[in-house]
Amino acid sequence: MDSREPALARLIDRVAAARAGHAALDIRGGGTKVFYGEPPRGEPLDVTPLAGISCYEPTELVVTVRAGTPLCELEAALEAQGQCLPFEPPRFSERGTVGGMVAAGLSGPARASVGSVRDHVLGVTLLNGRGEVLTFGGQVAKNVAGYDVSRLMAGSLGILGVICEVSLKVLPISRAAATLSFERDEIEALEQLRLWASQPLPMNASAWHDGRLHVRLAGAAAAVSEACRKLGGTQLAPDAALHWWSSLRDQTESFFALDAADVSRGERLWRLSVAATAAPVKLPGRQLIEWHGAERWWRTSAEAREVRAAAALAGGHATLIRGDKSAAVFTPVSEALMRIHQGLKQAFDPKRVFNPGRLYAEL
Repeated sequence: MDSREPALARLIDRVAAARAGHAALDIRGGGTKVFYGEPPRGEPLDVTPLAGISCYEPTELVVTVRAGTPLCELEAALEAQGQCLPFEPPRFSERGTVGGMVAAGLSGPARASVGSVRDHVLGVTLLNGRGEVLTFGGQVAKNVAGYDVSRLMAGSLGILGVICEVSLKVLPISRAAATLSFERDEIEALEQLRLWASQPLPMNASAWHDGRLHVRLAGAAAAVSEACRKLGGTQLAPDAALHWWSSLRDQTESFFALDAADVSRGERLWRLSVAATAAPVKLPGRQLIEWHGAERWWRTSAEAREVRAAAALAGGHATLIRGDKSAAVFTPVSEALMRIHQGLKQAFDPKRVFNPGRLYAEL
């Protein structure tokens, strides 16, 4: 991107002023992920003027898009060519942007089968804390060599700089899909998922909640049809299946909603990332399991230390998503890993201009 472009030039000027005045900037796109991470600090820095698809080569399965572009606009352009973002990033609303998608690093129901946001980032143009416009990676996977800085931006929550433009790997929409539903308790569901994972099945997504296991199959029509015959269960109508998976992807399912009364009772929404083969996690409250067992959502009033201990016992970690955030949102990291975080922050944003404390207080 050309730093003389008006929208980008204005951002550079804002960064220079903030750096000179020792001020903080809160990078904002559509504002749909304000709830995620530690509370934002600083003056809002609007990146939505950086909008539009810069380059799209359907035959190459690559799209380059500016960070302020609405995610729904990008997905519509891809769908018109029979393609998609296979990792199903949460949209939360029509205001969600591509930059926010990468910065948050969140993936939807298909993540366990197709990979995460990070796995599909090929290149990034970044505005750092010195006001420099830097480009990392490229538009093909073979361009990635050495330390992959572009993928480092996925999940960084803007603490390293402003994502201005990103190149993404996309995939064709599956030729066929079907969703099967089964009555299973938690132990049965996890055992069933482990068994199916060891078989050559086109299993694209799974979710267990309130005694019912949903499995989405996707791929070639013949493979999906044969898998449906083999697995049995009840097949959902296409509209019902689309509604179910969308409600998980965008967290519109009632399980994810916390109202004031829930919060006053000390209830929180946690995401536990664990080994898919881990035994059931023991906590009070309600649970929803995705990613073939590797993502376990909990609505619980348990103390943070109890939740994190349960996650560690299952070989993973816990992230506080919604509710009272008097506890740390992200699981504390080791001193060695924090030194790496701090070194990266110093390299990209030495004056702590961008999103200070949004990921960890030390950053």
